[in-house]
Amino acid sequence: MTSKFLSLFFSFFLSLQLSQATLAQDNVQYDIVLAGGRVIDPETKLDAVRNVGIIQNRIAQISSEPLQGKEVIDVSGLVVAPGFIDLHVHGRTNVEQEYQLHDGVTTALDLEWGVENLGMWYESRKSKALIHYGASVNWPFERFKSMEKYQQAVQTAIEQSENWESSVEKLNSLFPLSFTEQLNPQEEEKTHKNIKASLEAGGLGIGVPIGYLPQTKAEEMYRVFKLAGELDALVYTHVRIPNVNSVQEVIADAILTGAPLHIVHINSVSLDQIGLSIQMVQTAQDKGFDISTELYPYTAASTGLASAIFNEGWQDRLGISYGDLQWVATGERLTKETFEAYQKTGGAVIVHLMKSEWIKTGIAAPGVMIASDGSDYSKLAHPRTAGTFSKVLGKYVREEKVIDLPTAIAKMTFLPAKRMEDLSPMMRFKGRIQVGTDADITIFNPNTIIDKATFEEGLAFSEGIEYVLVNGTFVLRNGETVSNVFPGNPVFGKFKK
Repeated sequence: MTSKFLSLFFSFFLSLQLSQATLAQDNVQYDIVLAGGRVIDPETKLDAVRNVGIIQNRIAQISSEPLQGKEVIDVSGLVVAPGFIDLHVHGRTNVEQEYQLHDGVTTALDLEWGVENLGMWYESRKSKALIHYGASVNWPFERFKSMEKYQQAVQTAIEQSENWESSVEKLNSLFPLSFTEQLNPQEEEKTHKNIKASLEAGGLGIGVPIGYLPQTKAEEMYRVFKLAGELDALVYTHVRIPNVNSVQEVIADAILTGAPLHIVHINSVSLDQIGLSIQMVQTAQDKGFDISTELYPYTAASTGLASAIFNEGWQDRLGISYGDLQWVATGERLTKETFEAYQKTGGAVIVHLMKSEWIKTGIAAPGVMIASDGSDYSKLAHPRTAGTFSKVLGKYVREEKVIDLPTAIAKMTFLPAKRMEDLSPMMRFKGRIQVGTDADITIFNPNTIIDKATFEEGLAFSEGIEYVLVNGTFVLRNGETVSNVFPGNPVFGKFKK
């Protein structure tokens, strides 16, 4: 069944549902009614006070007339929006998901890096997730598994592991060693077979974080794009080096191979050239190429201190020095001595390297999505882990008026859903407030919403998110997490068998 046919089918289905619901409105008692809120649907451009009726896990009615419900929630004065969709997370547990939930996120996808042993991970999250979850194929891991010198260790680790967590833990000491090694032709062929197998396990495209494997030959990277083009599998990439030339490299590979492409955090990979990078993406789009991008609303990045980002010459490449690095474990700013000591042990740093005007440029640009790049949990983790979406709505919409509210919501909901729906048709039901779509809904106070996590004090729940429904179930109520409910479902790619 083609994506075009699916889109037409879903449109017909939604129209049929709307007609039936309208005819039967007077006789229906909904499971939940959200009464009197400002309903914003980015696709249809609805922005009006409406009542929303929910039956089980779907929106069944949107009306200016009163609706009857088993439970009626007065949301007057609040915005009723589609649940936020985050295309770029790294935290894979409910610890991170609870922070995301308080930031209005109902679907969180690990797409830049992807997940190792992907099928095992999906199974490990079944019936345990607060919000919807999914991941891409982890190209560095599939590459690692193809290398002859590591194959026995990989096989042994998987055979001896009871679950996904233990399998990854057993391989963590070996996996990074492969990042600087080159593949022979047989290993490259095996890598492609591994990628296909993980796509069939449900992978949402291919994560190609070449920035962490920058010594990979250009021809190897090109052939990964060529494979993606042949499969029509979306590539998510952190470019090789933070500059506009690396952005050009991936755009060229995508255009030449026909691979769909999503460039992650255009702010931190472009720095002061963000305007040019976005212009190139938009020009490619105007010419019909399937290329998109995202950014997070903070002036600092975060990554591993032992990663290739900090190979020799990093100060010149990034335009910063030791004091611009903040050690996540303690919050301290680094010196040459502490940098060298911590680089040997490994760990995360926050990298203060951007200016606020660069962020405003990205947020204001049409079509640029919002995504967090949220980290694994640590008390002093980068605040984007907890506050990305609330920061956009509080600082850049309400306070600084860089964009208006409906535009911001579209960048967080409809645009990500639209980006994903050819790859994962179930996304056609997300990112919208329409009859027949999933009841993934975020309800917030536009006058108070704001992020509370900081670089100095660490993670904290955002304020102003009052209710969140996932699959028609309240997971956040009156600003508080609802205990012992796990309505999050897996989001699989179209290749799953």
